[in-house]
Amino acid sequence: MKISKLLILITLLFSGQLLADEHWGYEGTISPEHWGDISKDFRTCKTGKHQSPINITKAKKLAPQPLIFHYELTPEEVINNGHTVQVSVNSDDDYLTFNGTHYLLKQFHFHTPSENQIEGNSFPLEVHFVHTDKEGKLLILAVMLKEGKANQEIEKAWRVVSKQQDKTIKIKSPFNIDKFLPSNKSYYHFEGSLTTPPCTEGVTWLVLKESVTVSKEQVDKFDNLLGHTNN
Repeated sequence: MKISKLLILITLLFSGQLLADEHWGYEGTISPEHWGDISKDFRTCKTGKHQSPINITKAKKLAPQPLIFHYELTPEEVINNGHTVQVSVNSDDDYLTFNGTHYLLKQFHFHTPSENQIEGNSFPLEVHFVHTDKEGKLLILAVMLKEGKANQEIEKAWRVVSKQQDKTIKIKSPFNIDKFLPSNKSYYHFEGSLTTPPCTEGVTWLVLKESVTVSKEQVDKFDNLLGHTNN
């Protein structure tokens, strides 16, 4: 795919904007099994060869490249776009270094239950941190959340996000993204795609092996806000 086209897709991804006649969702005739038929722009959802999410099983051990995280307390905005709760990051100071390449953090969002699975195990919530390098190539860092203590960083989003779709709220107390991450940063790595239309492939996925906690009440609040699951 040409970089110009990929950048257009990234713009759509970050803005949450799609053409009016390209509605997609998680239920009925616009559910994932129909995405590839909704629009010619979504055909990869049906014909792609490296689609995400996946069930991670029988992973091969390789010499891991260390992940270098550099996340600051920077300006952010939160929006309920009808598909998820998304936090947009408006800074060039938040990035992840993988294999010597800097990937700027552009946004993160949530899925319930988890989209990816680990050895067949699903989790109540999964967070996707969407990064891009200077050429527009995408890297998604996924963090699984298991039921336990309330997650204070998630509570910041839940406290301010509007029930009204597409209403952007500026966050006064920035997220400490490092607190979203487990102390053990070991990870699974695979090449896949976006998990929502247009299902673009060529996405680098990093799924942390260890999880952090989220309370059942916080998961229920997210589920009630959307009115449906979104995995």
